[in-house]
Amino acid sequence: MTDKTTVTVLGTGIMGAAMARNLCRAGLAVRAWNRTREKAEPLAADGAHVAGTAAEAVEGADVVLTMLYDGNTVLDVMREAAPALRPGTVWAQCTTAGTELVADLAAFAREHGLVFYDAPVLGTRQPAETGQLTVLAAGPEEGREAVTPVFDAVGAKTVWTGEDGSAGSASRLKLVANSWVLAATAAAGEVLALSKALGVDPQGFFDLIEGGPLDMGYLRAKSALVLDQRLTPASFAVATAEKDARLILEAGERGGVRLDVAEAAAERFARAAAQGHADEDMAAAYFASFDEKSGD
Repeated sequence: MTDKTTVTVLGTGIMGAAMARNLCRAGLAVRAWNRTREKAEPLAADGAHVAGTAAEAVEGADVVLTMLYDGNTVLDVMREAAPALRPGTVWAQCTTAGTELVADLAAFAREHGLVFYDAPVLGTRQPAETGQLTVLAAGPEEGREAVTPVFDAVGAKTVWTGEDGSAGSASRLKLVANSWVLAATAAAGEVLALSKALGVDPQGFFDLIEGGPLDMGYLRAKSALVLDQRLTPASFAVATAEKDARLILEAGERGGVRLDVAEAAAERFARAAAQGHADEDMAAAYFASFDEKSGD
């Protein structure tokens, strides 16, 4: 028995594994599960208990944190875990699930007596590893005492967007933020591709905008990954970026707006993935500007 808050992390990919490590460092009792157990096993060295099933992982947990591929995957895994879920358990749903499925996730929580938080995070591998994510959270005052230490362990800041997690206000804000991130990533790739096509040294462009309103640390960081051929390990993978771009497009369509840049970005990520870059950093969307032979 332990007086420590027990946190279960379901999904230990790029983000989930880093979040689990920071929860361990914060002194919380951590259980980890991943569909491919080998991805979770290294967390044992950090003090996490690696479970063989989702149900085993959530048994007796005070807080369950989901960090999986998409909303449908979250529902599938939580249904597997359902027999062991305890009423009153806090559920921090951190996967970027879009807006359409938030109501279904909240309905699952109500059905099983869980305290639901819509809590996607903003950031990639490095801020996840250093506990510098921004947590966007919506959920009731009841339960925040349990979930706040979890958010504090994985993030530098928590932005509360409302008290009703089922309304999806945090997920809506996350899609707006991601629309900017993905557009900037696609634009960075096109700048480099056009420079290559015109025989322009990219450094000349960076020198041109240095210190002005067009300069951007993110542009330089993503460009450096391409120019220095450091696309693995991914901070945020091409395949995941495409998934998020599709969620943004769907949300725009439901809201009655056309998002031409998001649509183009989704297609760029899809082409890059088809060329074999799906697991590389999303900066590899650069290669979508070329045919498979000329992008090297």
